[in-house]
Amino acid sequence: MKNFQFILFLLLFTVAFTACNKDLEFKNRYYDEADYEILNRHLKLPELPYNYNIDYPDYINSFVNTNIDYNKATLGRVLFYDKSLSSDKSVSCATCHKQELAFSDNVAFSPGAEGKVTTRNSIALGSVINFRLYYGNEVFNGIPFFWDNSANTIQEQSRRTLANPNEMNMHMSQVHSRVNSIEYYKPLIKKAYGKESLSQDQILDAIAEFTNSITNYNTKFDRSVDEHFKVARNTNVREITMANFTAEENTGKNLYLDNCASCHGTMAGRPGRTEGNNGLYTTYSDRGMGANDGGAPRFKVPTLRNVLLTGPYMHDGSLKTIDDVLEHYSTRVKNTAGLSPELMVSNQAKKMNFSESDKAALKAFFATMTDDVVTADPKFGDPFIK
Repeated sequence: MKNFQFILFLLLFTVAFTACNKDLEFKNRYYDEADYEILNRHLKLPELPYNYNIDYPDYINSFVNTNIDYNKATLGRVLFYDKSLSSDKSVSCATCHKQELAFSDNVAFSPGAEGKVTTRNSIALGSVINFRLYYGNEVFNGIPFFWDNSANTIQEQSRRTLANPNEMNMHMSQVHSRVNSIEYYKPLIKKAYGKESLSQDQILDAIAEFTNSITNYNTKFDRSVDEHFKVARNTNVREITMANFTAEENTGKNLYLDNCASCHGTMAGRPGRTEGNNGLYTTYSDRGMGANDGGAPRFKVPTLRNVLLTGPYMHDGSLKTIDDVLEHYSTRVKNTAGLSPELMVSNQAKKMNFSESDKAALKAFFATMTDDVVTADPKFGDPFIK
């Protein structure tokens, strides 16, 4: 009898101790017990949100706020990867913007909802130092969105992408209704906005918060510039022989500065021009900005960070490899109406005539602008349980 009473006591003590520990465990958790269970049914999220703040190298001067709200970025990350935001639940933002490809796609035209495909190539989100420093109206002289530079904010870009019948095929009222009806959003909304449901603008703002955390500065190029800056306070890469570069990489840097930087930017951080015609065709079926204003065919001039990860290239993905791109500028630029002046000599299309060693050096230099962090960091990855 005494043994039975002792065993019963131990059993009751264990149950009480376990319950107490469980209460203490969830008392100290970021999400409460019920919310944590909901999230765990659908998502792989850390117990505490990832740190999305941006820590630039010393040489980069930041003129805008780059603090990121962790809770909004976490919510935005889930929205970015959620196929429920498309009409047939088949595609997400990440379908066209894959993390391992610097948030670009490896096909000319990406799959959209209802079996459709996009009409232009996916622009790499990981091709700029930072969205907020580069795109939109939050910074002076910000670069517009889309290949035709027709959207001024990421919210406008996201709204139009969601509504595009070849992409997500969802009006914002449908997105709003669907998001607010899904159980795993409720804990995230509570943390991000302190309420039970989101407005349409808050959905777009959360997506913007996540994309504003995507960066490209963890590169050999940036480390080399930063080391020189700390010693000489100089970021003029024309005057710098990169100490950590190979001879071939330095040769490629000089070739880039002489032949590419006038359009794509000296630091590959901002373009020298925001739009241009690179002589891809004699006659264009897609006229880009020209379709909007009646002018010559023109498209966004992208930066070349992570460029080796983001083929196929051009607005229509017609150049499959970086070798195709280099050969285009070497010998194949067309003498088309509206050709950018940087690509003309005596009113004729310029041929850069790169040698094979020139091309190898340029590719070696482009490799120094590859950011291996943004393409692998789990805080930018798919949060959904497969």
